[in-house]
Amino acid sequence: MAASLGQTIGPAVVLMGAAVVAVPLFQRLGLGSVLGYFAAGLLVGPSVLGLITDPEAILHFSELGVVMFLFVIGLELRPPKLWAMRGQIFGLGLVQVAAAIAALTLAGAALFGLPWPVAFVAGAGFVLSSTAVIMSVLQDRGEISTGEGQKSVAILLFEDLMIVPLLAVVAFLSPLSQGEGGWTALAVAVAAVLLLLAASRWALNPFFALLARARTREVLTAGALLVVLGAALLMDAAGLSMAMGAFLAGVMLSSSSYRHQIESDIE
Repeated sequence: MAASLGQTIGPAVVLMGAAVVAVPLFQRLGLGSVLGYFAAGLLVGPSVLGLITDPEAILHFSELGVVMFLFVIGLELRPPKLWAMRGQIFGLGLVQVAAAIAALTLAGAALFGLPWPVAFVAGAGFVLSSTAVIMSVLQDRGEISTGEGQKSVAILLFEDLMIVPLLAVVAFLSPLSQGEGGWTALAVAVAAVLLLLAASRWALNPFFALLARARTREVLTAGALLVVLGAALLMDAAGLSMAMGAFLAGVMLSSSSYRHQIESDIE
């Protein structure tokens, strides 16, 4: 038991120690906290010091932090504000993704001699950015609510939405598949998003009102965690990103009367 506990706490202590040294240093140098976290992970990982030899063992724990972060970001974007961004999401986002995929596909075919389907798959993979990393940078700079920040958020949201359609296209391009799986994946993803939106619209407020009657903060905290993790798992099961599920749950709860309580609990 003690050995198992040590195996769990040991890597956490190593990661925290590296972070509290690297992040303030990188911020002092004006490089931002995100690069500090990257440098800390690289330093203690198997490639340098080897203090963490099994990155897969802590991968899901780190993903949990990303899910919570995107949920808090979603709480700051009310549905009317997100709806007002629809032009940027499906306009600017589509232009950026299409232009980048086209440029990378041409580069892969012309410079590396890749077949066109292979070049397209490679280009599409490189187009998808890390929502958590870019959101963290925007938050550090206080730019999420600015015009340029909103454009970045719109592009990131569209990239997240493009994951399943791109997977469907890859399935059609695969010589080992006739494409049926692509349509199935797309249908499952759309159904999961609609289910999440319906639950957020009609079930979340009554759910938290019921929990609030218990007058116990721990119960409300557990309810908030249940919503975040449930939304993340639903999107993950549908082939979308867990971060997107948490973000959408945050957006739907942003108009709730329990928003500030939930936000403080998750933070």
